[in-house]
Amino acid sequence: RDYQFNITQRSLFHNTLVALPTGLGKTFIAATVMLNWYRWTRTAKIVFVAPTKPLVAQQVDACFSIAGIPRSETSMLTGHTQPALRAEEWLKKRVFFMTPQTVLHDLASGICDPKQIVLLVVDEAHRATGNYAYVEVVRFLRRFNNSFRVLALTATPGSTVESVQNVIDGLDISRIEIRTEESLDIRHYVHRRNIECEVFDFSEEVTMIMDLFSRALRPIVNKLTSENAYWSKD
Repeated sequence: RDYQFNITQRSLFHNTLVALPTGLGKTFIAATVMLNWYRWTRTAKIVFVAPTKPLVAQQVDACFSIAGIPRSETSMLTGHTQPALRAEEWLKKRVFFMTPQTVLHDLASGICDPKQIVLLVVDEAHRATGNYAYVEVVRFLRRFNNSFRVLALTATPGSTVESVQNVIDGLDISRIEIRTEESLDIRHYVHRRNIECEVFDFSEEVTMIMDLFSRALRPIVNKLTSENAYWSKD
């Protein structure tokens, strides 16, 4: 599709934030950019990061079914993989699918050489604000490596200009490719929908139920945040 070609082409030459509605091929764009860098380099590393292990696994499958990167050159590493095994994989393989915390740990411990990374693909990029691990990874890489490309993917870049700017600053983005369902080059591929918005105030009962539900979930949510599987305390 034309819009995928255009976005891919620009992403090869600029650190790009790609915001596309769900189902319009962000993973296809990422896989194509990864394949290009894989073919252009001999020993350089390409890293795809997603915030949770299920998302990492999902992207591995999607990338294998799209691009021609050999499985033998690819590794999926998470915090559950032993550091010794991860060190071995960093020496042997070239394309990595990881959670950002694992990348950060491997960079800090020295088993991943920041100078070898040529491409960092960031999924769910709207989370890259403050001290989130995505931002820390880019910051760490920037200290040792001036020539790596960043490709950031999201369906929702942010609800305000400030929040989008935070993502741009956090990931060193120099170009933004945003498409909505109304964009001229997207329209052709999207079903038309009529949306009616109805806004209502919460009743006392609704507020009370939300509060009780929130309290009931809190122990589980705390466990998830402590395992880095969820990112909010609420």
